[in-house]
Amino acid sequence: MNMQSVSRSLLCSAGIFLFVAAVPVSAEGASEGTYSETRDGVAFIQALSDEHGFDRAELTGWLGEAERQDSILKSISTPAEKTLEWYEYRRIFIRDEQIDGGLAFLREHREAFERAETELGVSKYIIAAIIGVETRYGRYLGNHRVLDALATLAFDYPPRSAFFRRELAEFFLMTREQGFDPLLVKGSYAGAMGYGQFISSSYRHYAIDFDGDKVADILTNPVDAIGSVANYFARHGWVSGGPVAEQIADADSLAADSALLTSGLKPSRTIADYRAAGLEPVSELPDDGPARAIRLEGEEQPQLWLTYHNFYVITRYNHSHLYGMAVFELSRALRSQHDES
Repeated sequence: MNMQSVSRSLLCSAGIFLFVAAVPVSAEGASEGTYSETRDGVAFIQALSDEHGFDRAELTGWLGEAERQDSILKSISTPAEKTLEWYEYRRIFIRDEQIDGGLAFLREHREAFERAETELGVSKYIIAAIIGVETRYGRYLGNHRVLDALATLAFDYPPRSAFFRRELAEFFLMTREQGFDPLLVKGSYAGAMGYGQFISSSYRHYAIDFDGDKVADILTNPVDAIGSVANYFARHGWVSGGPVAEQIADADSLAADSALLTSGLKPSRTIADYRAAGLEPVSELPDDGPARAIRLEGEEQPQLWLTYHNFYVITRYNHSHLYGMAVFELSRALRSQHDES
């Protein structure tokens, strides 16, 4: 789909960090030949082979098959989260067909969703909304070869080449661990994969086998995907039953330049700070609870929201409050209509 998560909260293994330190980052791309023939490509292959026991000839063959994709370089420079206002972004995800698709997905995989809630403590509606926003419940998984995407960004996108070289290394490790052919795996322009669009490092750290077949397959297996998204949220501190966000009635309660409209995604204020400014949450929340106020451009007028810890957890999946709000609002719509059915 056109709005893949480009930046996610990542945990890289110590081995990968050592690997990155060993490979100098430069702007050199594939102009010298295939990626396996460039200076940086040769260094990448050597380091990955030395540190993780890959066959060097096999790695050379795989990287030699990778093709530079100019469309990927164009897409990554204009992510929708940075070009759209909230009311425009919202229209893409909060639609009848998206809600209907989510309800059908919840019904089809009811047992997996119920088990994810019980075992991992994450709302089934949040899990479904993530998969809905990411891939329309598996209908749009991406048509780029992940190898092409990651090689293009690792060697021909200097602003984030170090990050994508780590991801390329993680991709080869992940495909080896899961028994996938690295030449066949497809995903987004940023190398994200499967129902939940995990990048390679997230795949290795958070994807789980949720159906007991001994393979963590979020590429084609919706049950594993449901469990893996829930595991990602649980590992990032989701609080079962905790508040996410609520709209404050008067959008003019805070001036646009108010210090209470903080810039960081992580809440740095408390409920007490906002109560002192006259912003009273509808929910009965403790004064010391973390909170952040955000101002969004609605279709008719600005909106003021208070967001809480669980909203921050959503933004660990994609570092954008627009993304977080789309997931939250879709989850609310799914909950409302699911409860009525």
